[in-house]
This record gives sequence, C-alpha cells and structure tokens, in this order.
Amino acid sequence: MKPIETYCLTHSDTLRHAMEVIDDGAQGIAFVLDAERRLIGTVTDGDIRRALIKGVLLTDEIGPHAKKVFSTVSPSAPRAEVIDLMQARQLRQIPIIDSEGHLKGLHLLHEILGAVPKPNWAVIMAGGKGTRLGELTQARPKPMLKVAGRPIIERLVLHLVGCGIRRIFISVNYLASVIEEHFGDGSQFGCRIEYLREDAGTPLGTGGSLSLLPEVPEHPLFVCNGDLVTQVDLQSLVGFHHDGGYQATIGVRSYTHEIPFGCLEVADGRVTSLVEKPVLSQLINAGIYMLSPDMVRRVPQRFYPITELFDEALRQGERVGAFEIVDDWIDVGQRDQLKQARGDAQ
Repeated sequence: MKPIETYCLTHSDTLRHAMEVIDDGAQGIAFVLDAERRLIGTVTDGDIRRALIKGVLLTDEIGPHAKKVFSTVSPSAPRAEVIDLMQARQLRQIPIIDSEGHLKGLHLLHEILGAVPKPNWAVIMAGGKGTRLGELTQARPKPMLKVAGRPIIERLVLHLVGCGIRRIFISVNYLASVIEEHFGDGSQFGCRIEYLREDAGTPLGTGGSLSLLPEVPEHPLFVCNGDLVTQVDLQSLVGFHHDGGYQATIGVRSYTHEIPFGCLEVADGRVTSLVEKPVLSQLINAGIYMLSPDMVRRVPQRFYPITELFDEALRQGERVGAFEIVDDWIDVGQRDQLKQARGDAQ
C-alpha cells in the first residue's frame, strides 16, 4: 500500500483533484483532513458520481460531498475486530485514527486476509472436554466459547490466515460436529481446513493426534492449543525456530507469583535471611510450538502428551528452543481466565 498521504485531501480541494487522488491511490477512497490532520470525511468514486449527477462541477470543492459519518478503528484494534467490522459493514477499506482523530493509516481487507502465503501448516488442538468450565462446555467445546462475540478458535484461525498460513488442521473429539459445522472446509475463512478425528473412546492427548496427519509436512509445523486468546508473532516464531536450528521450539510465557507471606532461608536451624512477600518468576509452557518434520514423524498413534516429545529430544541431546511470547496471551482454561479474556469485571 502507498503512503497514507497519497489518499489525503483538504476540504477546499476540487472534485477533479479528489478523482485524481482516488485514481492515484488505487484503493477507491480518499480522506478529507482538517488543518490539524484530523479525519473529517471520506470520499469514494460513488460520492463523486452522485455529486456530478446533481450538477456539481469538477471545479467545485469536495468538502460538502464527503461522507461525514464513517467507520474507523484505533491503531491497537486486533485483526479479528477489524475483520468483524469490515465484513459486517461490507467495507473493503477502513481508516485507522488515534484517540484525537488523526489519520494514522488504512486497513485494506485484501491485505488483512491476503498475507503472503507461508508453506507451513498449522494444527490446532481442540479435542478436550473443558471440564474445569463446568456447564459452559456441556453443549459446546471449550474452543467454541466466545470472546468479544467470536469463538476463541475462530480468532486463532483468522490470526493464522492473516499471518499467511493457508492449510490448517483441527484436532477434534469432544462435540466435534460443533466445530466442523462452524468451519466447514475453511473456504469462508480464507484457508483450507481439515480435521484430525480422534476416536471418541480413545483420546490421543496433546500430541498423539499429530499421528493422524495425512502426511508428514515438508516444513516446520505450527501447533497450538485451541483455547488460547493470543496474537503471537508467528513470523518471529518461525524465524527463531529456523535461525536457531531447533528440532522443536516451545512458546513460553513469563509467569510471576507473589507469595503472600514473609519467607525465611534457614541453614542448620539458623535463619540466614528474611524476604517479605517475595515474587517468584518462571517461564511457563504457553501451548504454542514449532516442530520439525522429523519431530512430527516420531509421534506414535496412542495417548501421547506432547511434552514427551520434548523430553525425548532433550534426552537425545537435540536442540529445543524457547521462544518468549510477549504479545497478548490468555489460556482460557478456567472461569477466571475466561472472564479476563472477555474483559469482565473480576
């Protein structure tokens, strides 16, 4: 996309100049800004055509014919929210403005959904029962619970598509039909979706369903749990995995916990130090992985926690990387975490 200035007009610019700006930008839209570069109107080919039909001249000012009511998003709006708005209002483009109304950029639907395709495949693990969420998962699998009006797993799919992943496998078991009916073959989501169907009576765990892939992928495989609300930087993860020469890469997250008591260190019955309410920090498994084709090939078709795969690699002295996830990440495994993802008051 061209620099945002390419699409900008002032209130006093002519209809002819607006047509030239729209033609130069080649996105079917231009933006009218005030003296402080705040967005005050949008102009499309249709707006100009309707003005000309009414007898307005090409030398007249464009300002009175710009739309004063239009949709915008903030610079921090997540991809899923932008896609929701564009699809709901049938928009091909939407301006990005800051809190003071200044134009900062432009989202284009074909760019959001049309990132350069990557050769990597993705597997989303969505077969668990989500028993810790009680009645919330009696009629729908945990990954289909909604956050901000959209199923958690759909957010994952759209994020992967937006990052260039075009072939996605979803591992299903509990209430599998709910997920399959929602996604179908994936064509409505800009990708190809296939299903790894576990036998209802013999679950394969967090790793075993990888043995159901129709073939071993030629490129590193992205794997993640289906109950994550995350915007993980997939490009950086793939690069980290490749540059480090890792057989497997585990996405990790920093987790801190404050012990609500004063703690003591003791040696031979004698207190050596006192620490009031210490904060402990650990890197935790974030349920996001990159696996080399060789690692995928090793997965047996039985109940198999994916952590066994990493344990085996470490025992054999193979390289296993830890990629720290600094982007948004919530594991929706319990009610409090679901409330957090939904932005509900605690």
